Amino acid sequence: MQTPFGQECRYFYGDYYRGRELEECRALTSPEDKALWTSKLCKDCAMPVILRNNACQNMMLSASVKQRLWAKKIQVEAWCSYTHQAVADPIRGCGACHNH
Repeated sequence: MQTPFGQECRYFYGDYYRGRELEECRALTSPEDKALWTSKLCKDCAMPVILRNNACQNMMLSASVKQRLWAKKIQVEAWCSYTHQAVADPIRGCGACHNH
């Protein structure tokens, strides 16, 4: 589904049927993160860029809302289920499962 800023993201959900205004990020799992989330955070979120550039089936993505002094931001973390380690650059991936 497209975010309000025009990026395609499979974790964004919006229900606007018959005047509803329900929007949520389904990448967020904790209730605290869901309470802090607004659709404005989609503007600078890295999740759509990662999903567009890396389609590795072994990379598991998780997101959380980080509160800064003056603003909130979505932080995306990646984990490789093939190598069982954190992925430093989720846009490129770890490279272990696609090097043949």
